Amino acid sequence: MASILTAGTAAPEFKLPVTPDQRLALSELRGRPVILAFYPADFSPVCGDQMALYNEILPEFQKYKAELLGISVDGVWCHEAFTKDRHLRFPLLSDFEPKGAVAQAYGSYRKSEGVCERALFVIDKKGIITWSYCSPVAVNPGADGILQALDALPK
Repeated sequence: MASILTAGTAAPEFKLPVTPDQRLALSELRGRPVILAFYPADFSPVCGDQMALYNEILPEFQKYKAELLGISVDGVWCHEAFTKDRHLRFPLLSDFEPKGAVAQAYGSYRKSEGVCERALFVIDKKGIITWSYCSPVAVNPGADGILQALDALPK
């Protein structure tokens, strides 16, 4: 597994496609907590379960005014199909080109396979990583760690 960025590190800035004609920058979300969920691939069994879980408990994340972003190296069209298929209500960002550049910046890229690690980050209002976790790629990390990290943020 990769050596991901740890708590206390400034979250690297990025601007990634959400749709073919829209991009989202991390800095646009400054002032509220952000959850980054890097995952290997749309439509893979574990990823599908993980994103479905986050979709189901999205209201819990929203209680903290947190924005959830899924990130993988899949293209925007694949994300669009996955979002529709799974009825996701949060954005999936495409780290497609240059392939995995944002995942690499966060230490969550599996170069040998060309996909993201299954890595989670909670970023505070000021853009500082307050919690990170890298799960084995075949294991759904669930949401308990994210919720605990959100609960530990200053009110």
